[in-house]
Amino acid sequence: MRDRLRDRAIMVIGAGTGIGAAVVARLCDEGARVCVADINFPAAEALAARMTAAGHCAFAVAIDIADETSVGAAFAQALAVLGRLDGVHANAADLRTIFADSDALDVDLAVFDRTMAVNLRGALLCTRAALPHLLAAGGGALVYTSSDAWVAGEPERPAYAMSKSGLNALMRHVASRWGRQDITANAVAPGFVMTPEMIAGGQVPPAFVDQCLKQVRSPRLGTVDDIAGVVAMLLSDDGRWINGQVIHVNGGTLLR
Repeated sequence: MRDRLRDRAIMVIGAGTGIGAAVVARLCDEGARVCVADINFPAAEALAARMTAAGHCAFAVAIDIADETSVGAAFAQALAVLGRLDGVHANAADLRTIFADSDALDVDLAVFDRTMAVNLRGALLCTRAALPHLLAAGGGALVYTSSDAWVAGEPERPAYAMSKSGLNALMRHVASRWGRQDITANAVAPGFVMTPEMIAGGQVPPAFVDQCLKQVRSPRLGTVDDIAGVVAMLLSDDGRWINGQVIHVNGGTLLR
């Protein structure tokens, strides 16, 4: 499987840390040439440097998916180096707004608007930038990072859940509109995943971890590598007959 993505040209957006960084490492390990794109350019640059030092082909670009000019410039940089695009993983989201995303009565509309501007409008901007290049390459794969929140029916975080529901609708539109031109579009919906940053920072109280473990049909919580493996599959030939799907990777927390 180490050569499954040999010479594939792939852009990962929201790649500096967490799930995105794990996806970059997995894609590089499988032979892809990877553009590491993130609003946190130093993090993207550091990750690309580590991948390059390990003998892989990776480089960093800065991107703010809420800004159309930034998205266009990032894709132009990616194409200048890669020469083409075979796949894009749209992973970026503004997770800072989650902590102020209360409920439908009380949520600050500025929080709602920012959530939609990044998580939904930003995904559309990335889609619009990616599709012409994927079509020019004769087909390719778009993979979006969704969330279990879109279907969980939680009593909080309405803006976040709405943005992910809209993201899934966008994904299915892309699959329906361009599927016959060999474009696949799918979403990976992670359950609760402990990122290296969360673990190192001690951000998650042990009581919350225990609560999550009681809800999952698995002996452990998720890791970023659990998500990266599914994303890599969807970007490879193994995923070429999967289209328009939301794939839940959550250890059985939700059964669908």
